[in-house]
Amino acid sequence: MPGTNVAPVGAELQDLRVARLRTLSRLLDNQFRIPGTNFRFGLDAIVGLVPGLGDVAGAVASSAIIFEAARLGAPKTVLARMMANVGIEMLIGAIPAVGDLFDVVFKANIRNMRLAEGHVSTPDVTHRSSRSFLLWLGVGLAALVLLAGVLAVVIGIAVYRAIASGRGPL
Repeated sequence: MPGTNVAPVGAELQDLRVARLRTLSRLLDNQFRIPGTNFRFGLDAIVGLVPGLGDVAGAVASSAIIFEAARLGAPKTVLARMMANVGIEMLIGAIPAVGDLFDVVFKANIRNMRLAEGHVSTPDVTHRSSRSFLLWLGVGLAALVLLAGVLAVVIGIAVYRAIASGRGPL
């Protein structure tokens, strides 16, 4: 009936949630444009300018998109990929100056919005893609940990040899 306040159900509720995600991701990553350019940025980049606290606040705002994707029924692999996007943006964003530029370019919230929309429109494809991403992320992290371990051993051996030869560590 026209004019009645009936709560949306099914597809209507899903459409409202996706629209809310689009609005939030645009606000966080693409709300403002530098006049005369196509360069866009959002509140996440502005808040990220505050050292330390800004990146954490941005991650908290970004978690709303992940939470809503979970309510839309996104599988764990998709949610993990979304969390990885936010984590990458938060960690690299913590690096002064370079991190702020990375925030503007990487746009974790827009990426996560695409994942949420992909889950709604083609859930199987998004799930497989996220599984593959997480596999490669794990391989990359394992390689990074291995590289750090090798580097620590090499440096440790060099310091030991320097001390044993009486030259000192430097």
